[in-house]
Amino acid sequence: MNLCSLILLALGLCATSSLASCTNEKVVYCFWGTWATYRQGDGQFNVEDLNTELCTHISYTFFGIDVNGFMKSLDPWLDLPDGRDYLRKFSAIKERNPDIKRIFAVGGFNEGSEKYSVMAANKTLRTNFINSTLQMVLDYDVDGMELDWEFPNARDTVHGEEDIDNFTQLLKELREAFDEYGLSLTAAVSAVEASASQYYDVKGISQYLDYINVMTYDLHGPWDNVTGYNAALHKGEGDEDEPKESLFTVDVAIDYWINSGAPPSKLLLGVPFYGHSFKLEDASKHGLKSNTTGPGISGPYTLTPGHVGYNEFCVMLQTEDWNVEHDHKARVPYAYKDLDWVSFDDPHSIRLKAEYARKRNLAGVMLWSIETDDFRAKCGSEDFPMLRAINRGLGREVPPPTATTTVIGTSPPTTTVEN
Repeated sequence: MNLCSLILLALGLCATSSLASCTNEKVVYCFWGTWATYRQGDGQFNVEDLNTELCTHISYTFFGIDVNGFMKSLDPWLDLPDGRDYLRKFSAIKERNPDIKRIFAVGGFNEGSEKYSVMAANKTLRTNFINSTLQMVLDYDVDGMELDWEFPNARDTVHGEEDIDNFTQLLKELREAFDEYGLSLTAAVSAVEASASQYYDVKGISQYLDYINVMTYDLHGPWDNVTGYNAALHKGEGDEDEPKESLFTVDVAIDYWINSGAPPSKLLLGVPFYGHSFKLEDASKHGLKSNTTGPGISGPYTLTPGHVGYNEFCVMLQTEDWNVEHDHKARVPYAYKDLDWVSFDDPHSIRLKAEYARKRNLAGVMLWSIETDDFRAKCGSEDFPMLRAINRGLGREVPPPTATTTVIGTSPPTTTVEN
């Protein structure tokens, strides 16, 4: 085969695969919770705040479906021309960076499983879903769709175990429809074997998806009776005697997906831009696996007990008397003050996760979610410090900061990682 033939072959392969896999560029897949536009003060995040240089993909969350399977807006006033016309404004971010991939995400935790279980089991409803999602993607000239069914064969499912094969069939039919227009198809999936093995035919869904967003977070939280890490990279200092396979950690979850047949080149390692907070039973017992009584603090913008965005917590760390510890085995920090205990990630731990994804030859990193990064640079010299840490860990070029503000305190709350 001569040189020209090799070039043509390479171009043909690129035409049938994602740009990232063709160029070996690592993916930074940014979920955006559009409801952050309703937050007050420095927590408000609008379409203009999206950083199109630090993300390769941005996912607009969320759309839903109706009882007939048709894709629908969950916030018409925000999304549509009669209101703030956010869908059109989101489409227009391509003008800022022609390489950005814009994705519409359907589903999410609040949508539940029932409607998706019914839709996926019925050929007519699947067709309604496929045609309506395809039409929405084409109407707004975006690059693809993310399906976030939480979860097949779980929660308020109607068809139980049949969901597993029905989900695969739905993805197959979506793939066929989307391929005609060169559109991307991705899905968010549960991370750990205990749940994922009950929800998915891993090999089956992998063949139809461009990327698989593995939600390697919420591995522990205030629903447990003891403190635990939201997203430990490895087993922690209190887990020495635990068999690795029984642990809810990032590395064990990624091992499961790869060993079950998912190509590493399609896997995106999910990282959280938020922490989970717990209420300690005894303030003097504040290590891993200490007894708890329920959710702890909430943030001033997200206003959810047991949950605090990084942009909220980094300010608390600089203005309040928190004790910060680092589990050097789990590779994550935690903090405690009186009866409050928080498992969180900072730029250092996030970079370590990105470096791990790169070492494992994964496609890249997915983050939930961009609007809880320190996008206003309140806690350091750079805006989007968590997002920048991902890019650095993946070996991507990092542009200079775009926001300058008065930094609270005199130093970042935890270890600063230099490029």
